[in-house]
Amino acid sequence: MIQPRLRTIPEATVARLAVYLRVLAGFADGGRTTVSSGELASAAGVNPAGLRKDLSHLGSCGVRGVGYDVRALRERIARVLGAEQSRACVLVGLGNLGTALADYAGFGSRGFRFTGLFDAAPDRVGQRIGGLPVQPMTELEATVTGTGVSIGVIATPAEVAQQICDRLTAAGVRSILNFAPMTLTAPAGVDVRQVDLSVELQVLAFLGQQRAVPAGEVPA
Repeated sequence: MIQPRLRTIPEATVARLAVYLRVLAGFADGGRTTVSSGELASAAGVNPAGLRKDLSHLGSCGVRGVGYDVRALRERIARVLGAEQSRACVLVGLGNLGTALADYAGFGSRGFRFTGLFDAAPDRVGQRIGGLPVQPMTELEATVTGTGVSIGVIATPAEVAQQICDRLTAAGVRSILNFAPMTLTAPAGVDVRQVDLSVELQVLAFLGQQRAVPAGEVPA
């Protein structure tokens, strides 16, 4: 089998590979053993040509006239994405969003496990969410270094997000998923992914507005 050169896989392709992995898991749970490129592309929301281009980064995968072996392709993508490894994560900020993230069981099936939940509010400390107690912020660094945390998730208010980012990176975290509505500044060698729900909603609102405007007109 040809091993993919990971450094050459574009970031946008990596994101789509994660979607394919989720879709393949659904097919496998439903008892499917093979899937065509058209079916997989449709379920993932991409076109077949784009799907085949993405999968070309993994080497030879499918069989002409047969399609893809669901189990084999799922394992190949999981191996490339590192989903076979268990990755320790900490989550800071246990408001409504943070609580929902901490309580979501789906992360475990994709190789991510929370080893620490943290919040500055005294009334939240000690609560158990998703099987873990919420810890005070004073214990953040010790937990990061003691449990080999590789990913930090920030779900705090914007005004404290940069401070949390600084503490996480100083403790050795090199990957951060940020839900706070602000852009973080991180040291070289630290990867930051921004998830701004308000921006996504604004994009959807714009697209909906476009559909409501006759072709050729510019929205007022």
